Amino acid sequence: MRGRMVRRRRIGSLLALVVLLAAAPMLLAGRAEAAERLRAVATFSILGDLVRQVGGERVEVASLVGPDADAHGYSPAPGDGRLLARADIVFVNGLGFEGWLDRLIRASGARAPVIVAARGVETIAARHDHAGEHGHAHSADAEADPHAWQSIANAKVYVANIRDGLAKADPAHAEDFSRNAAAYLAKLDALDGEVRAAIAAIPPEHRRVITTHDAFGYFGAAYGLRFIAPQGVANDSEASPRSVARIIRQIRQEQVPAVFLETIADPRLMEQIARESGARIGGRLYSDALSGPSGPAPTYLDMIRSNLREFSAALGRG
Repeated sequence: MRGRMVRRRRIGSLLALVVLLAAAPMLLAGRAEAAERLRAVATFSILGDLVRQVGGERVEVASLVGPDADAHGYSPAPGDGRLLARADIVFVNGLGFEGWLDRLIRASGARAPVIVAARGVETIAARHDHAGEHGHAHSADAEADPHAWQSIANAKVYVANIRDGLAKADPAHAEDFSRNAAAYLAKLDALDGEVRAAIAAIPPEHRRVITTHDAFGYFGAAYGLRFIAPQGVANDSEASPRSVARIIRQIRQEQVPAVFLETIADPRLMEQIARESGARIGGRLYSDALSGPSGPAPTYLDMIRSNLREFSAALGRG
């Protein structure tokens, strides 16, 4: 009896060894594939999501400025330099958005190629202290509004630049990046149709929006909303008393229905404007950052839809 049990144990051990040996190539292949993933760093969460959509499983993406954080006045942490030093490719917005980045790259010793996602977009001029609308087409220089992603047409340019950058860094998976980009571009086209339909349902006399800072000029130019802000393109810029007073007068004269808060901004200024002008406070908008995973805007597509719901709810009333 004991000999029979010993033989059974030996057979069981041999079977387990056979199974392990058979599975070993698959495990090693999985580890090798994980090790071969392209390490990409994006400067902020919205751009990181676009890189993730195009890169898919072939790319490991990290964002320097995370969800619900303001990239304008960001102060890099020591870990950011280490991320850049290990990166295979770095994606930046450009247009003067990341004023802190060049110094960080130099300090980190990073040698990875830097891809400017906004390269080739049709920019509009930045205005730094005003109560009117954005300008029209403008050359891509330091005076360009950097928030180009707020136009879905520009987001499609970002996707093309990301696709090409990834393909150059990892030619073996260029077809994967091209396929992912094509699928995502189709989603952006569908989203563009949603936005146009929703804006068309807002009464034309209500298509005026007061926001914390000038982050939505591209959205307004693309879809026919008029955006007014007491601050300039940088959220850490300080609104002048004259600018605030001018906006309050404008809200009263034009009967602007609502002012909106931004998730990355101190709400006190907009609360003051709403209180003194009589306008109601609309919902919170996502401008320069996504929400966390449990929030309403964890991806670019979700962000645009979340903002659209807020516009429709506050401005669509007769």
